[in-house]
Amino acid sequence: MAEFGAHLTAAGTEGDEKPSIFEVLAQESLMTAVRPAVKHASKILAERNPARYGWLYRFNDEIYTLLDTLLQHHYLKTYGASFAENFYGLKRAPIHGGKLGHQHQLKSLAFLTLLPYLKHKLDQKFETLQEEEADAGGIISDAIQEQSLWKKLERAFRIVYPYVHMGWESAMLYYQFTYIFDKSQYHSPLLHLAGVKLCNLSAEDIQLQQSKGTLERSMGGGTSNQGNLAGLLGKAAAFTAVSVSRALSVGVFFLQFLEWWYSEENQNTARAVSSLPAPPPPVVKQDGTAPRFHPAVCPVCGRVRTNDTALSTSGHVFCYPCIYNFVQKHQRCPITGYPSAVDHLIKLYLPD
Repeated sequence: MAEFGAHLTAAGTEGDEKPSIFEVLAQESLMTAVRPAVKHASKILAERNPARYGWLYRFNDEIYTLLDTLLQHHYLKTYGASFAENFYGLKRAPIHGGKLGHQHQLKSLAFLTLLPYLKHKLDQKFETLQEEEADAGGIISDAIQEQSLWKKLERAFRIVYPYVHMGWESAMLYYQFTYIFDKSQYHSPLLHLAGVKLCNLSAEDIQLQQSKGTLERSMGGGTSNQGNLAGLLGKAAAFTAVSVSRALSVGVFFLQFLEWWYSEENQNTARAVSSLPAPPPPVVKQDGTAPRFHPAVCPVCGRVRTNDTALSTSGHVFCYPCIYNFVQKHQRCPITGYPSAVDHLIKLYLPD
């Protein structure tokens, strides 16, 4: 398990309570590399069988957050640290001393799982609004935007969010610099808000964690819960967390490669058309006729197409507003069900 093998990184810092900035940044980048790997795995399953596994890709962020919450809760409760922190031989300690209390655990859990999820959703929303402004700005008139309160809020969000994002990144950079020059005990404002700091594990901490692991394995078949539903749920959550932990421990050395593979420099790979099989031909009815769409009608709205746009994953042509809104909401082709993204839309400029 991670809590046994990864403490090699702290072998030479047993007497130093404060971890180095390299250990701190390494543990942060560890979990950052997991999210794109999980999303890619769900995308492969969705491409193989869209009807059965398409929901995994559509709700990937929610599923990942749920599993991450189980994992982090188990490690905070058992080892007083997140999974990545424990992997690098670190622990969380209250700034004023003492043991890590329940309130510290709840704050840490919210900052480790809920806040990154919200930020990820806000980033996606901002990118979507930017694309809508660039691609559909000429379609939606200013008069219609003025009549919609939601459009006003979206426009205000598009203006304000870059400054909020810049302020957050500046705060992170400020805390890291103060941590490097020993002006602060926190490398992140989230640790400051949670009232905890990161410390290196001592030899006593490692022995205690090893004894906890031995005790958990010896009590794995026990009946101490006595059929209590809450106890069974807790045991199931702990089992899920341990299973995820072991899976990450095995594949952790491949995460840096995955992080590079799905980085911004390789967006051309992510934007490429998926290698999906060709959509099946229309089913021929008993009377010998085959259902087909009128060549000038949008399959979504059923009206004559405007601003023709093709979906590269399936080859079908739609109205741009219709297919944009559908793909943005459902992340699939409305006809074939293939997983699709806004990047797969191709505008067509037909000759008059």
